[in-house]
Amino acid sequence: MRGNAEAHELIAPGSLDAALDLLADEPGEWTPIAGGTELMVAHAAGGLNAKRLMSLWGIPALRFIETTPGNIVIGACTTFRDLRDNGAVADDLHLLAKAASWIGSIANQSRATVGGNLVNGSPAADSSPALLVYDAEIELASVRGKRRVPYTEFHTGYKRTVLEKDELVYAIHLPRRFARHRQYLRKVGTRRAMAISKVALAANALIEDGSVREIRLAAASLAAFPARLYRAEDAVCGGAVSPEVIQAARRALLAEVVPIDDIRSTADYRKCVAANLLEEFLVSLKTEGPQ
Repeated sequence: MRGNAEAHELIAPGSLDAALDLLADEPGEWTPIAGGTELMVAHAAGGLNAKRLMSLWGIPALRFIETTPGNIVIGACTTFRDLRDNGAVADDLHLLAKAASWIGSIANQSRATVGGNLVNGSPAADSSPALLVYDAEIELASVRGKRRVPYTEFHTGYKRTVLEKDELVYAIHLPRRFARHRQYLRKVGTRRAMAISKVALAANALIEDGSVREIRLAAASLAAFPARLYRAEDAVCGGAVSPEVIQAARRALLAEVVPIDDIRSTADYRKCVAANLLEEFLVSLKTEGPQ
């Protein structure tokens, strides 16, 4: 079954204020779309249930990358090609730049947006693990004003978020404080490109005097939504990396992840690969120099 374009209404408000006014006037009636890369796949398959669509594409107030000495702020309609081409992102948030290079083809990257990737809420989202280990905050906007929530609190379940019916994602805020951290990002998929991840793991750690002073671990495809791995972090933080610590971290990870069996992989495979990726990162912390 293929989609029927005549079954959907599409408008383009043209400005952020106009979009927010419409959402406030008819909350829940309009589905915002940005690049549309996910929704058009659903439409082509006849699975796009939203009938009234609001295009955010081309609204300048939503497409920007701003840098300050302490932060990088990314507008919700910034594309993944924008992220790949930005020097500040490459220098300070290179895991995010790397993840952006994995998203579909170059054509997809020129349309797909970071805000749309978050709101879509796929458990396998490529950008999410990097955003989680960089302590991202999500700024939401409505006619009532703006509010910020930690990205760790943004997803509430499979394809569910804290967004109210009259809100849009406005921007993503990321601190520029990870230059001294050892960083890691790896995706395991069927192919090197154009593939949804079976497992992805992002990590960063601050090593001082041979001990792990800070560590952040985040994964995709291991739960109903991308998430931090707090138990595994607790198993590592505060001491030196040793074989015993690595085994404890593997056990902690296996106890907290809840992957599924699907057409791309089995839950057992995902658990095994995730534990191996975690061990690969932890072993790398025992060597000197940046990763």
